[in-house]
Amino acid sequence: MKYKRILLKLSGESLMGDQSYGISPAMLTQYAVDIKTVVERGCQVGIVIGGGNIFRGLSGAANGMDRVQGDYMGMLATLINSMALQAELEKQGLRTELLGGLAIEPICKEMSRRRAVEAMEAGRVVIVSGGTGNPYFTTDTASTLRAIEMQADVILKGTRVDGVYTADPEKDPTATKYERLSYSEALEKKLKIMDLTAFALAEDNNMPIYVFDMNREGNLLRVVEGEEIGTLVTKA
Repeated sequence: MKYKRILLKLSGESLMGDQSYGISPAMLTQYAVDIKTVVERGCQVGIVIGGGNIFRGLSGAANGMDRVQGDYMGMLATLINSMALQAELEKQGLRTELLGGLAIEPICKEMSRRRAVEAMEAGRVVIVSGGTGNPYFTTDTASTLRAIEMQADVILKGTRVDGVYTADPEKDPTATKYERLSYSEALEKKLKIMDLTAFALAEDNNMPIYVFDMNREGNLLRVVEGEEIGTLVTKA
């Protein structure tokens, strides 16, 4: 197994499946089964999920809402997604620990490195909701921060696309996929992998990012075992 401890970043939109809003039960089950497979192989798993399928703070701000208020609403949306995934993982027989950038008793305790690491070492899947707990920071930044805190081997960014391309492959049929990229190359080419704050944090702490298609069943295990099916971003 190539990666012993991972931070899996999932977008809220990915939980919609074919729906236009909310959480797809089928997609939730697929993700939980894939996560269970890697846990049973001995991989320690931390997860951060976005909230864009329910509410996005930036969208609220664009429509005239106070940005801080909107961002806190977005954090609560990530908590709803995290609770849904937690329920499905436990339905699959896994033990979990739900932590949060915002501590909301009795639902989740406040995130701390010690709590997260001890839970993973005890065999539990750790889900961290609520972003960083601060407005103006995205869940991309939160996932990078949590990966560093947990001393993960890699951030696995699960998307609907099988890697990073020269252009949007859903719009440009001539787009080609990168197998490997350096942080500086990705910034120079303005490839939208993560926002700049998240990316700078990953680069400063030498945290690799692996972008892959999470919506294809079995891909998570392939990545964890070292199969090169996506795009790896590291220092040059």
